[in-house]
Amino acid sequence: MLLKSKKRRLVMPEKHKRKHLTSFQMIILGFAGVILLGSLLLMLPVSSAERVVTPFDQALFTSTSAVCVTGLVVQDTGSYWSGFGQAVILLLIQTGGLGVVTVAVSVFMLSGRKISLMQRSTMQDAISAPKVGGIVRLTKFILRGTFLIEGIGAVLLLPVFCRDFGIKGIWMSIFHSISAFCNAGFDILGTADNTFVSLSGYAGNFWLNIVIMILIIIGGIGFLTWDDVYTNKLRFKRYRMQSKIILLTTAILIFVPAIFFFVCDFGQVSIGKRTLLSLFQSVTTRTAGFNTADLSSMTEAGQAIMILLMLIGGSPSSTAGGMKTTTAAALLLNAFATFRSREDAGAFGRRFDGQVIKNAATIAMLYFVLFFFGGITISVYEGLSLQLCLYEAASAVGTVGLTLGITPGLHILSRLILIVLMYLGRVGGLTLIYAVLSRRNMNAKMPLEKITVG
Repeated sequence: MLLKSKKRRLVMPEKHKRKHLTSFQMIILGFAGVILLGSLLLMLPVSSAERVVTPFDQALFTSTSAVCVTGLVVQDTGSYWSGFGQAVILLLIQTGGLGVVTVAVSVFMLSGRKISLMQRSTMQDAISAPKVGGIVRLTKFILRGTFLIEGIGAVLLLPVFCRDFGIKGIWMSIFHSISAFCNAGFDILGTADNTFVSLSGYAGNFWLNIVIMILIIIGGIGFLTWDDVYTNKLRFKRYRMQSKIILLTTAILIFVPAIFFFVCDFGQVSIGKRTLLSLFQSVTTRTAGFNTADLSSMTEAGQAIMILLMLIGGSPSSTAGGMKTTTAAALLLNAFATFRSREDAGAFGRRFDGQVIKNAATIAMLYFVLFFFGGITISVYEGLSLQLCLYEAASAVGTVGLTLGITPGLHILSRLILIVLMYLGRVGGLTLIYAVLSRRNMNAKMPLEKITVG
């Protein structure tokens, strides 16, 4: 009897043990839920300008592109969708830019409910915060900063759009400000007679180009970098190493490709417009998706550089996608350390933890595999040039939204591939890996044996 009672006491906890979703699983399921809801709303007749039911595959593609702040579309946003449909798309962009978890926690805070430790932990994983402490304060800072910057951006765009569209210019300014800050690349400038134009009609407009570029850059450097700049102002030495790497890498990835584009492309226009085109394409390529130039007329070398920039993307805890600037910087600095026969990689007088390099290598490998697999599959299935398809695949997995014009004409299978690439590119490599694979037994080690590489 004593043994039986002991067995009961040992078994009882197992029966009542509840299995909770991990924060990473909540993130990927949250994105999926918002995408599905957006698809259903976009299917409604009221969402299209012609008041017709939009096929599910087209609504799903548009919703995925908006939530994943990509910008690839199969229907012209300006001419196909009604005002209601455009408002739904803009709401999806804002949700995707801030992050589903950030929006959900914000609703909890506005309702006056207490934020649980689990919600704080999920928020930490969602925005790649270094610690749980102060996460609520950081969330409030993100929300205030986002709406303030988007509001200022809309006001600065008013003179241009109100001049060209009258009272409708107010909606144009709001839409494009949010789309730019969230690095989404959606535009509503297309008409029934002139579709998929993006910002090409404003290629020579200095004011609009500068405002859009600033919004893209601010949205792409990340919320944690904002916090560092806000706290320490211009005292660069006091910034965290991550913020220093992000700012320096971002500057390099803007100006070096811009010089390349200036030398190799846009030679048929004036020096001033050529400079503006080169800078804009360099800024927008890493994740924003707007374009002011005919991308299909650029040199193959220029398009190859754009593919690399799209794969790198923006920075951690930002509205941007891609494998992130810090991933590229960590791998490059690790290579430099290897060349110099140094055991540890680092920057600004600090070294990286070995796990950082492992994570960076894993993320880079994942993005390159998705990029090549997606591009090659689309090329084989559609019978199109491999370079065209690799460009679209890089644009999707990097959540950029630039296109060489083939996306609207793709078949359903190819569109599904792009949908998967956009989704995986937005939720992030490590988030996906940790959500799918168990993190138990992480401390177990196998016997050591060396292999030769290189």
